[in-house]
Amino acid sequence: MATPTSWAQEVITCDLCPKPTQQFCNNCQISLCVDCVSKHVDKFKSQTHDIVHFTNRKIQPVFPDCKVHPNQRCEAHCQQCHVHVCLKCILSSHKSHSIVEMQEIFNEKKNYIEKENQEIEFIIIPKYKKKMDNIAGKISISTAKFDELEKEAEKHRKLWHQEVDNIFNKVSSMIESTKENFITSLKSHQSKFKNLIPDMMQTVEQNKEILKTNRVSDVNNYKSKLTEYRDIPADIDVKIPSMNTSTAQGRELNIELGEYKAKLTQTALSSLTDEVSYLSMKELLDKARVIATIPSGVKPLFQVACVGTDEVWAVGIDGVIRCVNIHGSLHESVTTTSHYSPNDICVTKQGELIYIDSDSKTVNIVRRRRSKVLITPPRGWAPERLCCTRAGDILVNVSSEYQNKILRYQGKILKQEIYIDEHRNLIFKEGNSVLNLAENNNGDICVSDCNADIVVVMDKTGRVRFRYDGTPARRKKKFDPRKIVTDSMSQIIVIDYNNACLHILDQDGQLLRCLDKCCLDKPIGLSVDSEGRLWVGLFGSGEIKVIQYME
Repeated sequence: MATPTSWAQEVITCDLCPKPTQQFCNNCQISLCVDCVSKHVDKFKSQTHDIVHFTNRKIQPVFPDCKVHPNQRCEAHCQQCHVHVCLKCILSSHKSHSIVEMQEIFNEKKNYIEKENQEIEFIIIPKYKKKMDNIAGKISISTAKFDELEKEAEKHRKLWHQEVDNIFNKVSSMIESTKENFITSLKSHQSKFKNLIPDMMQTVEQNKEILKTNRVSDVNNYKSKLTEYRDIPADIDVKIPSMNTSTAQGRELNIELGEYKAKLTQTALSSLTDEVSYLSMKELLDKARVIATIPSGVKPLFQVACVGTDEVWAVGIDGVIRCVNIHGSLHESVTTTSHYSPNDICVTKQGELIYIDSDSKTVNIVRRRRSKVLITPPRGWAPERLCCTRAGDILVNVSSEYQNKILRYQGKILKQEIYIDEHRNLIFKEGNSVLNLAENNNGDICVSDCNADIVVVMDKTGRVRFRYDGTPARRKKKFDPRKIVTDSMSQIIVIDYNNACLHILDQDGQLLRCLDKCCLDKPIGLSVDSEGRLWVGLFGSGEIKVIQYME
């Protein structure tokens, strides 16, 4: 009667047929049944065959067949020609060449693979796992600290009068936005380790299989990934802003969060809100100064878009988009296929460059120095201006004859059209000029309508909140709004081309002040960097002014 152990015994079959093996060819390293011995020997007549009983087999390398001489095995390697050679090769075309035995190469390569595999399995993978654990800890700590910040903001909110709720709305928006960016960055960094570890573990298992094999070609075809794995991604430092407050009951209230500062001095209750929003901001904005003047190498200059803290993309009339740093050095350039300058450029939250191709009438994205079509607007509509939202959407101003629309895209999908109000009236004036776009922290869509010479601000549903015509600034020439941006404090900054200045509004359309003492000759491009500085491109000179307008 068969026992469970006997059932589990594995039957080794012939390598040439399904029958049980009984013999073994030591030279060819294959298992054979009695019937297949003669077939094997007849097939390779020119080779010697050491046929033994399977229990007497000898495990040794299987050398590859010669590609030049049939039925010959390559047991050597020509160092001069870098090819495997057989005995006939050595006596003919490779005569007098430097020859090394394949066995020697085989042994050296296996030793190398074994050492490399040990380093990946026992040193590098544990480092990756430790890094991933550290990131998880940072995420937990960061989330807890951000939650504490939010709780602290809510606690102090109760100490302030209702008239200054807008200040804490800005604080909460900044905390949420910063938290989202930090946690997203950390999770993205964590995913790099999470994705690489399975790949390394798979590599380890593949290497183990190679170490088990006696096939020389499998070993020699091995491609090392060790250098790639050794390059462990650097840590991300998370600097969480601190909140400082002071309260002198009945006299003064102060709050600071990162670069944002607000001070409330008690005055008549009827004007308390205006006093806070105007006086405290004016103290900061009076310190505006040009900290750098950068030659972009582009004349005339049309558009600029900041990347991080000290680099900016700039585009002129030649269709080349150049990236220069704050010192004026060219970092890289992208040559578009368009015969004309891109209509507009912007940068996504991930730092990718997006531009409007004026020839193909498409929105393109640049990845690995190559352009790819991202959005094709509806037929008959040409894209003119664009901006990226904090949620990852893309807002595109499109025009057809004398009409303008704003389209919201999620990826390639059109999600929203904005051009008429709740009374079915056109929001934007008809004309052949464009709409410059920006999104505010609260989701408002800020537009400079160059046909009507006004700034229109709508909520994210497209409902008009207010219009600003430049009158409060009392400039000499007619208000001529061009490029528009928003900053971390939800302020709206718009270029006034005719008056060579910048109008700075709060999120509700109240003029805070004009920046007009920074030598802005023909300002045309405008962008905000990650440190809250303004980068203003000048049309004629091609220079870019970097302006520090907040502490």
